[in-house]
Amino acid sequence: MAQKKFKTEVNQLLDLIIHSLYSHKEIFLRELVSNASDALDKLKYLTLTDDEYKDIDFNPRIDITFTDEDKRTLTIKDSGIGMSEQDLNDQLGTIASSGTKNFLNHLKGDARKDANLIGQFGVGFYSSFMVADLVEVVSRKAGEDTAWKWTSTGENSYSIEESEREEPGTTITLHLNEEGEEYANKWQVEQLVKKYSDHIAFPIFLEYDQKTWEGEGDKREEKVEHKIEQINKAAALWKRSKSELTDEDYNEFYKTTTHDYEDPLFYIHTKAEGTLDYTTLFYIPSKAPFDLFQADYKPGVKLYVKRVYITDDEKELLPAYLRFVRGIIDSEDLPLNVSREILQQNRVMSNIRNASVKKLLGEFKKISESNPEKFAKFIEQFNRPLKEGLYSDYANRDALLELVRFKSTEVEGYTGLAGYKERMKEEQKAIYFIAGGSEETLRNSPLIDAYKRKGIEVLIMDDEIDDIVIPSIGKFADFELKAINKSSAADDLKTDDDKKKEKEAKPVVKKVKDALGDKVKNVVVSSRLTDAPSCIVVDENDPTVQMQQMLKAMGQTDLPDFTPILEINADHAIVKRIGESKDEELIKDISLILLDQAMLAEGVMIKHPTEFVKRLNAVLSKVL
Repeated sequence: MAQKKFKTEVNQLLDLIIHSLYSHKEIFLRELVSNASDALDKLKYLTLTDDEYKDIDFNPRIDITFTDEDKRTLTIKDSGIGMSEQDLNDQLGTIASSGTKNFLNHLKGDARKDANLIGQFGVGFYSSFMVADLVEVVSRKAGEDTAWKWTSTGENSYSIEESEREEPGTTITLHLNEEGEEYANKWQVEQLVKKYSDHIAFPIFLEYDQKTWEGEGDKREEKVEHKIEQINKAAALWKRSKSELTDEDYNEFYKTTTHDYEDPLFYIHTKAEGTLDYTTLFYIPSKAPFDLFQADYKPGVKLYVKRVYITDDEKELLPAYLRFVRGIIDSEDLPLNVSREILQQNRVMSNIRNASVKKLLGEFKKISESNPEKFAKFIEQFNRPLKEGLYSDYANRDALLELVRFKSTEVEGYTGLAGYKERMKEEQKAIYFIAGGSEETLRNSPLIDAYKRKGIEVLIMDDEIDDIVIPSIGKFADFELKAINKSSAADDLKTDDDKKKEKEAKPVVKKVKDALGDKVKNVVVSSRLTDAPSCIVVDENDPTVQMQQMLKAMGQTDLPDFTPILEINADHAIVKRIGESKDEELIKDISLILLDQAMLAEGVMIKHPTEFVKRLNAVLSKVL
């Protein structure tokens, strides 16, 4: 018998699950039944597509039995793909370290009570230890002769030894603890299966002994009859008519297939017939998946062909920006043995994908119009991935432009570009926005004052991705999108008085430009500043300073040093002092201070903060 220790993270995980999630203990049965269903799906596919497995006598079913004597047990048995010794080590002895660490990071404070985390991080099997003080798993992998037994008390270690099993599949026996004894009960098991697993596409049988009494008095005898009853509907829910399904049916199916513990935000059930024959059932989670912004995210859509499970690990089923969508695609037209390579090039799959994207975006738009409160929750979770679509999915850009939302200087919460357009002033020339930095930094930018003074709304784009995405849009409804922290937007606000000021301020502009040299691309008189003496903007074709910093952090070390355009406020006392002064050292110090403080106001770390402080102190000493 091989005795092996759990990894450190698994020990911590088990301790947290066992001691922190007792209020959700009943979900253990759903997790084990769901795992059994996945195992059946995998073997069913192999028996239909792989010659090596076609001779297997495949009788898909899940059997649940219990004993209610002094030592109570609950057993879940399936006739699925089974596990080898290596599989038992990989799947029950360890968890992918990144997933485990994320899980542990989330299980803090009140989050420890959130059973949703179990399913999110793929550790549902370990919920068994909430109700059992000993778990035994006997499994034989399809195509192999040897069975293996995995045993653990859920503490520090587990053991694996050879065992026996007549057919492929897995049997899990839970030796119930005090918390779990109530589940060695026909009524409890039946209720939990109906609640959580009624729509598992394979039959679930409950085996139990029914005790009855016959006769009277001294002749009264106990009779035990062994019964086997199917306790679920075992029908593919997505193939059933929408009219016979309730919201509860949809929600429970979602929870069963995704291991989420919250109802979805909404679902979209579509049956297409004609040139293509397929069914889709898509769900939008109420909360973003934990791995949404990780490169190794797990896709949420399963592919079936004629109700035969094919894969749940194909990222091409939907575009990457819709990776938060969960659900099922079931095609009648794809071949059962479709490979990943064929799938990526298959015209049928491409048409299903394109139609599904249009359907999803269309439904999102309907919800934005009919249920603003629900749409606000959707945007709170999934606004950023939708913005990715603006950059990557040109074919659906117009639909996405109707959906994405931004913060604003005029409205609370989020607004769309269509809403902005409706509020535009008659003489307004463009849709104005400011991007590159935190919301607080952007809202306090000195550039915004002039637009507020003129009653012009500015969109606040504080998402890192905005700097990449928005320049690619160009126009919305024939109006150009202009960044107010780029040079070209200044011309839109320029008046005749501003042009007059520019001429008058030429001497001071030359002094500042000479003092700063190649630290700036240009120095111009601002038509937008009121209280602040200066601000920085970038040339129209240059990335913002925040974008340049982000690119460098990502490893692009060959970028040139950032050289902004400095706008100065000709009416400000500090700028006027430069114009009056003939002290070249003072002019240089003040000019450098104007540049550095403008950088700081934009949330940019200046290169030499100690020099800035020395320079500031020197100027203050001279002035005072």
